[in-house]
Amino acid sequence: QVQLVESGGGLVQTGGSLRLSCVASRRTFSAMGWFRQAPGKEREFVAAINWSGGNTLYADSVKGRFTISRDNAKKMVYLQMNSLKPEDTAVYYCALDTSRNVVTGEITPDYWGQGTQVTVSS
Repeated sequence: QVQLVESGGGLVQTGGSLRLSCVASRRTFSAMGWFRQAPGKEREFVAAINWSGGNTLYADSVKGRFTISRDNAKKMVYLQMNSLKPEDTAVYYCALDTSRNVVTGEITPDYWGQGTQVTVSS
């Protein structure tokens, strides 16, 4: 079992930045990522990173604005979000896919965090 705990959400104006953090209860060398769910919409993939941090994947909607990274020694994964838009408003979830350690496409998580709210005002 792995517990994931997110932090760093909040309210920011359009064009602003936020950095989300996720800490795992134990060290993992599996692929990790971020998903988000806006009100009335399905949860969608945002970004993923392989076990070493050397390979990443992004949804087209965030490419060039968001950066995913990880620090395995600290059991952390991060999501740096720049140039935020109102359409980025959502609950953001940290996710772990223990079935893979590489990223060749969207991950299929088997562990989820509780989520952190990000609100971008216009």
